[in-house]
Amino acid sequence: MTGSTESRRILGLVGVYDAEGSLRGELTYWVGARLGRAHCALCDITHGTFRERDDWRRCRASLPVPFATFHRDDQPATVRDLLGTHLPAVVAVTGAGHVLLVGPDALDACHGSPGALADSLTMAAASAGLTWS
Repeated sequence: MTGSTESRRILGLVGVYDAEGSLRGELTYWVGARLGRAHCALCDITHGTFRERDDWRRCRASLPVPFATFHRDDQPATVRDLLGTHLPAVVAVTGAGHVLLVGPDALDACHGSPGALADSLTMAAASAGLTWS
Protein backbone atom coordinates (compact mmCIF):
# COMPACT_ATOMS: atom_id res chain seq x y z
CA MET A 1 0.00 0.00 0.00
CA THR A 2 1.38 3.43 -0.85
CA GLY A 3 1.99 6.12 1.73
CA SER A 4 -0.63 8.28 0.03
CA THR A 5 -3.28 5.57 0.33
CA GLU A 6 -2.32 4.86 3.94
CA SER A 7 -2.47 8.56 4.82
CA ARG A 8 -6.10 8.72 3.60
CA ARG A 9 -7.22 5.65 5.56
CA ILE A 10 -9.33 6.23 8.69
CA LEU A 11 -7.83 4.26 11.56
CA GLY A 12 -10.21 5.49 14.24
CA LEU A 13 -12.65 8.20 15.24
CA VAL A 14 -12.50 10.59 18.17
CA GLY A 15 -15.59 12.37 19.41
CA VAL A 16 -15.22 15.32 21.77
CA TYR A 17 -18.11 16.43 23.93
CA ASP A 18 -18.72 20.09 24.66
CA ALA A 19 -18.69 19.33 28.38
CA GLU A 20 -16.17 18.77 31.15
CA GLY A 21 -15.40 15.20 32.23
CA SER A 22 -14.93 15.77 35.95
CA LEU A 23 -17.71 14.83 38.36
CA ARG A 24 -18.42 18.52 38.89
CA GLY A 25 -18.39 19.11 35.12
CA GLU A 26 -20.75 16.20 34.50
CA LEU A 27 -23.18 17.44 37.16
CA THR A 28 -22.97 21.03 35.90
CA TYR A 29 -23.73 19.89 32.35
CA TRP A 30 -26.58 17.61 33.46
CA VAL A 31 -28.29 20.38 35.43
CA GLY A 32 -27.61 22.94 32.69
CA ALA A 33 -29.05 20.64 30.04
CA ARG A 34 -32.22 20.10 32.09
CA LEU A 35 -32.59 23.88 32.51
CA GLY A 36 -31.86 24.64 28.85
CA ARG A 37 -28.55 26.35 29.64
CA ALA A 38 -26.18 23.71 28.27
CA HIS A 39 -26.29 21.73 25.04
CA CYS A 40 -23.98 19.21 23.42
CA ALA A 41 -25.30 17.52 20.28
CA LEU A 42 -22.81 14.66 20.64
CA CYS A 43 -24.09 14.04 24.19
CA ASP A 44 -27.63 13.89 22.77
CA ILE A 45 -26.53 11.21 20.30
CA THR A 46 -24.57 9.04 22.73
CA HIS A 47 -26.35 9.46 26.07
CA GLY A 48 -29.82 9.41 27.53
CA THR A 49 -30.74 11.11 30.76
CA PHE A 50 -28.40 9.06 32.94
CA ARG A 51 -26.32 6.66 30.84
CA GLU A 52 -25.02 5.73 27.42
CA ARG A 53 -27.81 4.85 24.97
CA ASP A 54 -28.20 1.25 23.76
CA ASP A 55 -28.80 2.39 20.17
CA TRP A 56 -25.54 4.35 20.31
CA ARG A 57 -23.67 1.27 21.54
CA ARG A 58 -25.03 -0.77 18.63
CA CYS A 59 -24.20 1.99 16.16
CA ARG A 60 -20.66 2.39 17.51
CA ALA A 61 -20.13 -1.38 17.31
CA SER A 62 -21.21 -1.35 13.66
CA LEU A 63 -18.69 1.31 12.62
CA PRO A 64 -15.69 0.00 10.64
CA VAL A 65 -13.20 1.60 13.06
CA PRO A 66 -13.03 2.25 16.82
CA PHE A 67 -14.82 5.38 18.09
CA ALA A 68 -13.38 6.89 21.28
CA THR A 69 -14.99 9.78 23.14
CA PHE A 70 -13.46 12.48 25.29
CA HIS A 71 -14.57 15.63 27.03
CA ARG A 72 -13.12 19.06 26.27
CA ASP A 73 -10.89 18.82 29.36
CA ASP A 74 -9.47 15.34 28.69
CA GLN A 75 -9.17 15.19 24.90
CA PRO A 76 -5.78 14.36 23.38
CA ALA A 77 -3.58 17.41 22.75
CA THR A 78 -3.43 16.72 19.00
CA VAL A 79 -7.23 16.79 18.81
CA ARG A 80 -7.41 19.94 20.96
CA ASP A 81 -4.90 21.64 18.65
CA LEU A 82 -7.12 20.84 15.65
CA LEU A 83 -10.48 21.71 17.19
CA GLY A 84 -9.78 24.56 19.57
CA THR A 85 -13.21 25.55 20.90
CA HIS A 86 -15.08 24.20 17.84
CA LEU A 87 -17.03 21.64 19.89
CA PRO A 88 -18.64 19.16 19.89
CA ALA A 89 -16.94 17.43 17.00
CA VAL A 90 -15.83 14.11 15.55
CA VAL A 91 -12.31 13.74 14.17
CA ALA A 92 -10.88 11.01 11.95
CA VAL A 93 -7.51 9.60 12.96
CA THR A 94 -5.56 8.84 9.77
CA GLY A 95 -2.05 7.75 8.91
CA ALA A 96 -1.27 11.42 8.18
CA GLY A 97 -2.84 12.86 11.33
CA HIS A 98 -6.25 14.11 12.37
CA VAL A 99 -9.03 15.41 10.12
CA LEU A 100 -12.21 17.14 11.29
CA LEU A 101 -15.16 15.14 9.94
CA VAL A 102 -18.24 16.46 11.74
CA GLY A 103 -18.53 19.73 13.61
CA PRO A 104 -21.20 21.26 15.85
CA ASP A 105 -23.69 22.17 13.10
CA ALA A 106 -23.59 18.72 11.48
CA LEU A 107 -23.97 17.08 14.89
CA ASP A 108 -27.01 19.28 15.62
CA ALA A 109 -28.45 18.21 12.27
CA CYS A 110 -28.39 14.59 13.49
CA HIS A 111 -31.17 15.47 15.98
CA GLY A 112 -29.87 12.97 18.53
CA SER A 113 -29.85 10.04 16.10
CA PRO A 114 -26.88 7.63 16.16
CA GLY A 115 -27.85 6.42 12.67
CA ALA A 116 -27.82 9.96 11.33
CA LEU A 117 -24.36 10.43 12.84
CA ALA A 118 -23.11 7.27 11.12
CA ASP A 119 -24.51 8.54 7.80
CA SER A 120 -22.93 11.95 8.37
CA LEU A 121 -19.55 10.36 9.11
CA THR A 122 -19.74 8.27 5.93
CA MET A 123 -20.59 11.30 3.79
CA ALA A 124 -17.94 13.50 5.44
CA ALA A 125 -15.26 10.83 4.98
CA ALA A 126 -16.12 10.49 1.29
CA SER A 127 -16.10 14.29 0.86
CA ALA A 128 -12.66 14.46 2.48
CA GLY A 129 -11.36 11.68 0.24
CA LEU A 130 -10.85 9.34 3.18
CA THR A 131 -11.35 5.58 3.22
CA TRP A 132 -12.22 3.20 6.07
CA SER A 133 -9.76 0.65 7.43
